[in-house]
Amino acid sequence: MMKLSSVKLSVVPTTFSRAIIFSFLLASYLPFTAHAQDDDVIRVNTDLVVMNVTVTDARGAYVHGLKESDFKVYEDSQQQIIASFSVEETPFAAAILLDTSGSMEGRMSLARAAAIRFLEGLRSDDVAAVYRFDSRVEQVQDFSASRDLAPVAYNLRANGQTSLNDAVARAARDLSRREEKRRAIIVLSDGADTHSALTQDKALAAALAAGATVYTVDMYDPQISIDRRQPATAALRNFASKSGGRYVASPGGQAMRDAFTGIMSELSNQYTVGYQPSNRARDGRWRTIKVQLSQNSHTVRTRSGYRAPKS
Repeated sequence: MMKLSSVKLSVVPTTFSRAIIFSFLLASYLPFTAHAQDDDVIRVNTDLVVMNVTVTDARGAYVHGLKESDFKVYEDSQQQIIASFSVEETPFAAAILLDTSGSMEGRMSLARAAAIRFLEGLRSDDVAAVYRFDSRVEQVQDFSASRDLAPVAYNLRANGQTSLNDAVARAARDLSRREEKRRAIIVLSDGADTHSALTQDKALAAALAAGATVYTVDMYDPQISIDRRQPATAALRNFASKSGGRYVASPGGQAMRDAFTGIMSELSNQYTVGYQPSNRARDGRWRTIKVQLSQNSHTVRTRSGYRAPKS
């Protein structure tokens, strides 16, 4: 992987302490049990909304050197006051979710190869954990800087149903306890959830609450008709688009290798922006987020919003 040039650090004095406090608040608000009721699983604290923002120019290159004054944040069209801002080449924590359900039979080797490819791209300070999910969710490799896939992962077999939503929520809970400000969930799946206790909205809410960007790799079976594949693809696209991540359509080859290289680079070249919402209502409503730049020729990508807590 190409070594990235260093970027100047610009941090509001309270940024780090806010991020740490926010992480511990999230940990206490994100209990997870595979068969719990939806309303008992995700509880979001909105004292500080943190976004990792990707900025690219017209050629697709990452834009460096922007200042806090270059950003404007809107929630439901109301401008917000930025409470924290930083730009740095900083370590990230990632959770890799391997679909081991029966629908993945014949593509497990490809999924493992994709996980290995991602691990090989980690920098020295980055950490990753690996999970499997079928009818249940299990962590098979704890967060570490290891570039090797745990031996147990090579013995995984495709079987059972698909608990994709539960897997995303479990990864979000574990990431919320990490000290890294940049967090990612990498989903390797055909996307057809058949067994989760949680809805996709609840799983997405968990990812957003943990400040995690979701990247999805569609491991679809090319023999499946487009009509049957469409709902699964839509689910994977939804996770990625609403969290500010990417959907990767190609399940293998050079396209996937290039996509993983791009994901690694993206996670290393983001701006971290936080604000305290002016709307304090605990109404459970979806709040849209929009980030604008003073330079209109640049492209901005971040989470599309979050769901407010409900009293």
